[in-house]
Amino acid sequence: MSEILLIEDEPGIREAVTDFLVARGYLVRAASTLAGAHDELARGRPALLVLDLRLPDGDGLELLRAMREGRLPRLPTIIVTARGEEAARVRGLEAGADDYVVKPFSIHELWARIRAVLRRSGEAPTRLLLGAAEIDLDAGLVRRAGEELRLLPKEIELLAFFLRHPGRALGREEILREVWGLEVEVTTRTVDTHVFTLRQKIEAEPARPRHLLTARGRGYRLEPGAD
Repeated sequence: MSEILLIEDEPGIREAVTDFLVARGYLVRAASTLAGAHDELARGRPALLVLDLRLPDGDGLELLRAMREGRLPRLPTIIVTARGEEAARVRGLEAGADDYVVKPFSIHELWARIRAVLRRSGEAPTRLLLGAAEIDLDAGLVRRAGEELRLLPKEIELLAFFLRHPGRALGREEILREVWGLEVEVTTRTVDTHVFTLRQKIEAEPARPRHLLTARGRGYRLEPGAD
């Protein structure tokens, strides 16, 4: 789904959160210091920042202040603080953070907060991982095992529609109506054809798909975190 930048100096937490989010289809970049955070931000703008406030080379609040002052792009941000650091949480929220979690935290709680902040920010998923396939909807590209494949415009629309409804069985008529529109004279067979070609590009084994699945008696569903 969306790309998340995780700034966390504790290796165990950093690796556990990264693995959890990647398994659910997110792209995750990670750093352990303020300097590393600046390097990652220079590489590109993520959809959301998960920011530990206590870092080896400074206070994570510096990033929030830089965003508020316009020295860095403003990003939806969830701050991570230690239990009992109420003042730090207050400063973080006052500096522009959207939410916070307290260590030790449940990874499922963090995930719920990530989804909520992304919904509030209106961030549409444009970059994601599906198994070994890295998909960039903005560029219309799929990269897998060193191969670069181009998505057709209707394939992009179709995949974007599935991404808005992960895990939900979507009927062919609904897909046809929402992706092709009522005014277009096409049949549900068109949906099947486009799903077939999309699987050839995003699935490691198109004949045995792991992500774009057939929902028997309904249509299709997308499982981003199936691997």
